[in-house]
Amino acid sequence: MGAALARKLRPGDVLLLSGGLGAGKTSFIQGLAKGLGIEGDVTSPTFTLVNEYRGQVGGEPVSLYHIDLYRLSGDVDELLDIGFEEYLDDPQGICAIEWPQRAADALPESWLLIEIDPIAETKRRIRLQANGARYQELVAELRAEAGRGRS
Repeated sequence: MGAALARKLRPGDVLLLSGGLGAGKTSFIQGLAKGLGIEGDVTSPTFTLVNEYRGQVGGEPVSLYHIDLYRLSGDVDELLDIGFEEYLDDPQGICAIEWPQRAADALPESWLLIEIDPIAETKRRIRLQANGARYQELVAELRAEAGRGRS
């Protein structure tokens, strides 16, 4: 699903990933990276807080910012210290943010929330919540494709 979503992303998009420890957030982002043509290891930035990868969208270069806020308390100064706003403001960047509740007051108005819930050892339930017209259209496109049997 991450790779399918990646094919529809644009620079400036913001994805919020929610789910408990081990739910599959980083695995989802690995799928995003694959869909953006990113090669090499895509790992959780739990200790570094941000990993940056170079990929492409529609043949144009894009940066994927994988941001993990698990170790932050949500204090605004912590977000400033890691340059959170700069990542969000990068016109050539796509932000994928794990534990977004730790930055609730600093998030943009529009985003796509991806909730991942384990339902079995190798199965996950993924729910999408769109906030803003851009993401509502994106979710509608994904649902239409899923209904036609595409992935």
